[in-house]
Amino acid sequence: MAQGIYDTRIRQAQPLITPWVLADEQPLSEEQATIVGKARGQIEDVLSGKDPRLLVIVGPCSVHDPAALLEFAEKLQSHCLDLNDAILPVLRVYFEKPRTVVGWKGLINDPDLDGSFHINKGLRLARKVLQDIADLGLPAASEFLDTTFGQYYADYVSFAAIGARTVESQIHRELASGLSMPVGFKNATNGDIGVAIDAIRSANHSHWFPSLTREGTPAILQSTGNPHSYLILRGGKSSGPNYASAAVQEAATAMADAGLEPGVIVDCSHGNSEKDPQRQAIVASDICDQIEQGQNALRGVMLESHLIGGNQAIGDPKSLTYGQSITDACLSLEETLPVLDNLAAAVSRARL
Repeated sequence: MAQGIYDTRIRQAQPLITPWVLADEQPLSEEQATIVGKARGQIEDVLSGKDPRLLVIVGPCSVHDPAALLEFAEKLQSHCLDLNDAILPVLRVYFEKPRTVVGWKGLINDPDLDGSFHINKGLRLARKVLQDIADLGLPAASEFLDTTFGQYYADYVSFAAIGARTVESQIHRELASGLSMPVGFKNATNGDIGVAIDAIRSANHSHWFPSLTREGTPAILQSTGNPHSYLILRGGKSSGPNYASAAVQEAATAMADAGLEPGVIVDCSHGNSEKDPQRQAIVASDICDQIEQGQNALRGVMLESHLIGGNQAIGDPKSLTYGQSITDACLSLEETLPVLDNLAAAVSRARL
């Protein structure tokens, strides 16, 4: 082998567990498969307009403490038992954190929060988290950032998101075309919805793309195309917030003009809240008004929420505040529950 040619900037390599081995260690039960399959069908019906309910994806910005997430999930599920006729609650379970430059990359990449990057441990933790959520009977939503990690846990995911930083990525559009669940594409970070609509159109088509099989073998996969792909409005640096009535109608019209189902999900956080978690309630209130005014293109909302509001800096895991985000600031669960009640009430008055 010629010296000074190969891997000149690779410091070390570690073995990576295969998806098949992980699934053998932590198998999907028949009961869990039934829960996931049913949830995927329900989400498809809501986002396609067949089911008049509103999809509500709610949970922490990212998972760093599985125990706190499970407690959040239990309390969310308990509260939503009386709201299920109007809203379809889905737990936000995000394991990867896209970074603008550098920073903590999420539970899978760095489960110990110390830069040790024990990725095999992170994958095991992520799958166990999803198993516990499925055992509660609660659907899970997750962002697909790394294009190979999904093979390790996608069998537990009922809704997939492609983020604002990757919506223009061809490989993520190809990935979405082969995912087994409905997918939401966020508008670009500058607020452009055109690239997200292009992504939806692309994901609807069949693609050939390189990936890993569940056995961990490199392969070229052919997708069938994903007909359940939808637009997520999250605001942007140039556009500003885009949740108001005019922006939602513009998005719905643009989707219809592109030959797509005009199903719109509004992310109440990020650019729409202008990074102020308290403003999520204001965004959700506006959504309630639009629903009552007959805006049927509104099919879902997303909320960043945790047991404790706000966020905290990453430090010694033993000294972190339990149930508080270490990434984006969140609305507290106590503040979130009335928002869910209001959304359910608006749907009940307008659609049921």
